[in-house]
Amino acid sequence: MPETIGFIGLGIMGRPMAGNLLRAGYPVVAYNRSPEPLEQLTREGAQPARSAREVATRSDVTIMMLPDSPQVSEVMDEVLAGASPGQLVIDMSTISPLVARQLAERAREQGVEMLDAPVSGGDVGAQQGTLSIMVGGDQAAFDRARPILEALGKTIMHVGDSGAGQVVKACNQIVVAVTIEAVSEALVLGSKAGVDPACILDVLGGGLAGNRVMEVRRRNFLEHDFTPGFRIDLHHKDLNIALESGDAYGVPLPATGLVQRLMETLHARGQGGEDHSALLSLAEELAQHRIGHATPTLST
Repeated sequence: MPETIGFIGLGIMGRPMAGNLLRAGYPVVAYNRSPEPLEQLTREGAQPARSAREVATRSDVTIMMLPDSPQVSEVMDEVLAGASPGQLVIDMSTISPLVARQLAERAREQGVEMLDAPVSGGDVGAQQGTLSIMVGGDQAAFDRARPILEALGKTIMHVGDSGAGQVVKACNQIVVAVTIEAVSEALVLGSKAGVDPACILDVLGGGLAGNRVMEVRRRNFLEHDFTPGFRIDLHHKDLNIALESGDAYGVPLPATGLVQRLMETLHARGQGGEDHSALLSLAEELAQHRIGHATPTLST
């Protein structure tokens, strides 16, 4: 019989991930602070819980998918209060590597194993079960978790000890952020020079410049649809983690710092809740040109 999975955090990513576990045949006990996603998941077959502590009490493996280090630390207090020795906690949030190591040590002292297993692939990957999952922690715990993770992603890598998953996720977020900015600048330059933005994406996608950002966020760019798949504010938080890690290890990250400032600007303009592809709107404003328009004047 499959292990019972507890799932805490049913946001843009967590909600479809928990649904994929149900479809894979796992019993799921779930908790979310806002009731609507929990009610939806319950209709699909999940068992609702009234607290994170109750989730841990009723589960063999507890998964967390939360916004940031403070929320993970707070919920982890409840999880450890309800967990029994031998249980496994998988934190799939994106948080500080230092905090990930501290939480894993706390869990270990209580006889609970913990993995940090952040993901890449955005809302589309969460919905389709095609996430890339980078896992830090004990090898035996990873081996136990792997069948569960296979219901959520396609690329599943054990990358090292506790905290290593979060380090790799920071690297991922650097590449994604800088790539979105690069694609945005290229689209604005090409469009203002009179080239169809869709053609630009088609041609670049077939060469060395091809990347998943152009594939997954193509419609967002071309239609200026910045409905959040991954919010600017969350990516800004992730770049802060990357820059703090760079400081800790003596690694300058100049391009990362620039894109972080651009995301900070979008937040100050009230766009922090939009998708990270909204970096395009700032590139357009700086050039006074909206892609796909023949005139060099930015439409508002």
